[in-house]
Amino acid sequence: MIRILFFLLTISLLSCNNSSQVNDGKTAKAAANVNAKAKEVKQAVTPVKSVPAAKQDSIKPKRQRNYTLSTSRPKAEIDATFPFDLDLKTADGKTLKSSDILKKNGKPTVVLFWLTTCYPCKIEMANIQKVYDSWKAETDFNLVAISTDFAKNYGRFSEMVKTKNWPWEAYNDVNREFRLVLPGGLNGLPQTFVFDKNGEIAYHKRKYATGDEHKLYEKVKELAAM
Repeated sequence: MIRILFFLLTISLLSCNNSSQVNDGKTAKAAANVNAKAKEVKQAVTPVKSVPAAKQDSIKPKRQRNYTLSTSRPKAEIDATFPFDLDLKTADGKTLKSSDILKKNGKPTVVLFWLTTCYPCKIEMANIQKVYDSWKAETDFNLVAISTDFAKNYGRFSEMVKTKNWPWEAYNDVNREFRLVLPGGLNGLPQTFVFDKNGEIAYHKRKYATGDEHKLYEKVKELAAM
């Protein structure tokens, strides 16, 4: 009897040990599989390298600046006496001298300085255009409009002159030299200058307000009568 009990006990212990070994084997195998998967994922992921601050700045697109090179002559080289010796460009691309346009012909000469981007300039010339024919019918005088636009806006100047059909001649101060010979440097537009028959400045008006054209004409009539 004792031998039988000992035999059964031995079988039971051997069964427990085998079960434990099987379970341990399964656990070890599962752990090995997890480690292998983790290793595969780690190899598949491309590490993201941090870019130093200095390097990040270097890859930013550089901001381009627009520079406009001046073609003006030194002030000392310009004839600052009316009718000057400045280059003026027509809407058709022809370059003339101011001395061929602003002639001393015994008449007062009105010069309207303007910009294609200047809204008050457009209003002033539109209002003068409405009364220009009646002015000319009553008083003999000269009038020209000169834009001080940069060369990059010449196309806009040309188009504007051709579409507005102004009854006066219009030119572009191609080298922007009038600002060097006139008082105030043409700072702020529109500006209107009236030269008397001797080429002296008799009237100067900066900016524009409604009705200024009538004041201008009164001065022109006065000068024409002298």
